[in-house]
Amino acid sequence: MSKTFAAIAALSLMLASTGAFAQAAKVADTPKGKAYVDAKGMTLYTFDKDSAGKSACNGPCATNWPPLAAAADAKASGDWTIVTRDDGSKMWALKGKPVYTFAKDTKPGDTAGDGFLNGAWHIAKP
Repeated sequence: MSKTFAAIAALSLMLASTGAFAQAAKVADTPKGKAYVDAKGMTLYTFDKDSAGKSACNGPCATNWPPLAAAADAKASGDWTIVTRDDGSKMWALKGKPVYTFAKDTKPGDTAGDGFLNGAWHIAKP
């Protein structure tokens, strides 16, 4: 594990306990360039079928593309907002677009979801 990734992971874990926005996402290097990742280093994605502030990925879709959950005490910050899903749960959104991980990404930095479903899924980039 690179020192940079280890530092990002350690900082993410430390900040996660605060319930602040920092728990949600950080920028990391992936094989496809810089991308937002969750606290575990897993690549985040956006979905073209989502509308601003609304997730279209529910049911089986959300099993394959787990939403980046927002803690009950999470606060929006800058480009990051909180979206209420159809089931009432909260998730993070980047510039109004909900963000997700991909179940087939098996390790930090994987980008298997980029371009999935005829290009409807995209890496969330800074």
